Amino acid sequence: MALNIDGIIGSSPALREVYKILEKVAPTDSTVLVTGESGTGKELLVRALHKNSRRHDKPFVPINCGAIPRELLESELFGHEKGAFTHAIRSRPGRFELADGGTIFLDEIGEMDLSLQVKILRALQEKEIERVGGTVTKKVDVRVVAATNRDLEVEVAAGRFREDLFYRLNVIPMHLPPLRERGEDVMVLAEHFLHDFCQEKDRKKLSIGPQSRALLVNYSWPGNVRELENFMERLSILCEGPQVTPADLPEKIQRAAGIEPPQTAISADLAPQGFRWPELQDMRDKGFGLKEFLDEIEERLLQEALGEASGVKNQAAELLGIKRTTLIEKLKKRNLLDS
Repeated sequence: MALNIDGIIGSSPALREVYKILEKVAPTDSTVLVTGESGTGKELLVRALHKNSRRHDKPFVPINCGAIPRELLESELFGHEKGAFTHAIRSRPGRFELADGGTIFLDEIGEMDLSLQVKILRALQEKEIERVGGTVTKKVDVRVVAATNRDLEVEVAAGRFREDLFYRLNVIPMHLPPLRERGEDVMVLAEHFLHDFCQEKDRKKLSIGPQSRALLVNYSWPGNVRELENFMERLSILCEGPQVTPADLPEKIQRAAGIEPPQTAISADLAPQGFRWPELQDMRDKGFGLKEFLDEIEERLLQEALGEASGVKNQAAELLGIKRTTLIEKLKKRNLLDS
């Protein structure tokens, strides 16, 4: 049977190695730990594991362990009984029960509190769970796949992650390479995203010029596929000519190639000579209303902070001067949470 990799785009040697492992591992029930930088598409790979498994017609249940407050995560994972805590007005199954027969995806497993790691370990070892406030254990038949952008061996050495859980999860390790190691996949993805965004937004068809192609391929892509996708959406809206030229590319890509972009209304704000507040004309030039204009500025800063922090949300939040929970909410609102 042909491998179903719907949603994963690219055929670079690095990605073909991933496909080889996927083909061998998917039909088994082995626990898989997917690693890779933020924005590489780990959730797409996990979904492909499920689609190609014997459980493909059963539930696929994802949960982002880093996006749910610690005090709520246990209930989300294992469910709770009526009266287990304030506002628990009825019993509710958790994600493990909902995934029975299928696959549960524990995204950002490296963010999980140590006390909960013990309970995940038991679920893996005994294949049973106990609801919060309950006294009865329930057997569950689930395949567990976890993902993280952290180095869990480093986390284990630092005492932030349980060694026994790490070995239970790391039965089959799968590493998704960063975009900078995927060569021409950059252009395959760029053209795919640009085509789709132009269609979606009813914009004229755009092509990418040869100089721009070279700049895109040689850029390091700290935000990986997500960063590339966001750039292509921006180009689909702002590019005025029929072809994307180097001048149309974001300033950070131009500067990475040693090109000093011309001073524009927005880039002038960043010049060392001084700061200038955005003006109404800047907003008019982009054809935005106030909300869209401020949203674009905020999203740009979020992306830059994540890139500078290599996807580590605690560090990105510190760079922005906000709480980690606030950062998570802003990323969720924009569908920017990594997979």
